[in-house]
Amino acid sequence: MALNLCTSPKWIGTTVFDSTSSSKLSLGSSSSTASFSSSILNSKSVGLKSLSLRKSGSFSVRSSLETTGPTVTVGQVTEVNKDTFWPIVNAAGDKTVVLDMYTQWCGPCKVIAPKYKELAEKYLDVVFLKLDCNQDNKPLAKELGIKVVPTFKILKDSKIVKEVTGAKYDDLVFAIDTVRSS
Repeated sequence: MALNLCTSPKWIGTTVFDSTSSSKLSLGSSSSTASFSSSILNSKSVGLKSLSLRKSGSFSVRSSLETTGPTVTVGQVTEVNKDTFWPIVNAAGDKTVVLDMYTQWCGPCKVIAPKYKELAEKYLDVVFLKLDCNQDNKPLAKELGIKVVPTFKILKDSKIVKEVTGAKYDDLVFAIDTVRSS
């Protein structure tokens, strides 16, 4: 069971119970601050596997009792692998997701990487991911139909809707804008 909550300047009240004890963690409505005792946040005391609090114009609280999931920070590029890619894409819902598929040895990949990071800082309503198409991630790269690097896959509602091959910055920006406006 995973719980994702986002609000603007106040906390949403929620309680997380550990299935093996009566421990609980409560986040009640308050102003911009909240305090937690370290024993409450200790994952063994309440059975939490992840809790992340961050502010980026809003508060986001993620807690999980059974599974842990990767977290994505808006305005940054998140490195993914074969295990974390689909959970992040599915969690993004109807948000636009852009995946940069690259390799460590690819020259054009290295050239476009800083520009890709700038796009992540510019488009705060888009999730930017990177996948190193190394041997460990080869099954996912094959599933996504990679033929050349860099390849940018743009997803919406967990489906690939656009693709840009090569380090073509202007084409990538155009594709992102097209998907965002649809």
